[in-house]
Amino acid sequence: MIGQCRYHVEVTGSGEPMLLLHGFTGSSSTWSETVAFLKEDYQCIAVDLIGHGKSSCPSDKERYSIELAARDIKELMSKLGHSCFHILGYSMGGRLALTLAVLFPEAVQSLILESASPGLKTKQERLQRQEADTLLAAKIEQEGINAFVEYWEKIPLFHTQKKLPLEKREALRKQRLQNSAVGLSRSLRGMGTGFQPSWWQKLSELTMPVLLITGTEDVKFTNIACEMSGLLQSSVWKKVNGAGHAIHVEDCAKFGTIIKEFLLHT
Repeated sequence: MIGQCRYHVEVTGSGEPMLLLHGFTGSSSTWSETVAFLKEDYQCIAVDLIGHGKSSCPSDKERYSIELAARDIKELMSKLGHSCFHILGYSMGGRLALTLAVLFPEAVQSLILESASPGLKTKQERLQRQEADTLLAAKIEQEGINAFVEYWEKIPLFHTQKKLPLEKREALRKQRLQNSAVGLSRSLRGMGTGFQPSWWQKLSELTMPVLLITGTEDVKFTNIACEMSGLLQSSVWKKVNGAGHAIHVEDCAKFGTIIKEFLLHT
């Protein structure tokens, strides 16, 4: 229990600690292939984020703020005996990973960001995104998890996942359906991109090694990574040809190889 919130954690392998933070609608299980690739060299610590998987879904949306979530995760890692660790974060989990690096730079040995952003730059952009995420949260609450997952699978961000084998697509759907409508809607209202602070001005202050990974078919996040790489003190940017937003799902072997090569030189 961290601050009256129960976090589900999967710990696998041995070596230096690697914290894995999933994206929106995900869970610790979405890292299974990545963990299998890394577990011989790293102790992989995959967490169900607040409102997701088997972790708690508090009623107060303020409990989902990205800064509070970062403090929870920092305390969790301390309880597991790790004062310094590598972080791998995907999408929403990447925004949380970056928040941890901004708030607790001394705890982050290296930072790996897959299809992630530092948030939105202007107040106007944040207000517009807050409105959109609030509407989407209401949609989840009104229509339920089944209808939402069907909608979510069809958004343009995930168009490249249509090329995945049927078995893999069905496994992704099954995992998404294990989340609750309550947890996902509150996560959007508390930890959505529009509700977090903008970390753009903080990027130049980060001194730990940073790896940015994007898929060439994900134009939006490729452009974001390009801009981020110019602001970070110590960064490597890898683009995976033909991949979309979720590289760890679409090309896990390539994804794992990129991570291992990066960590070998940090």
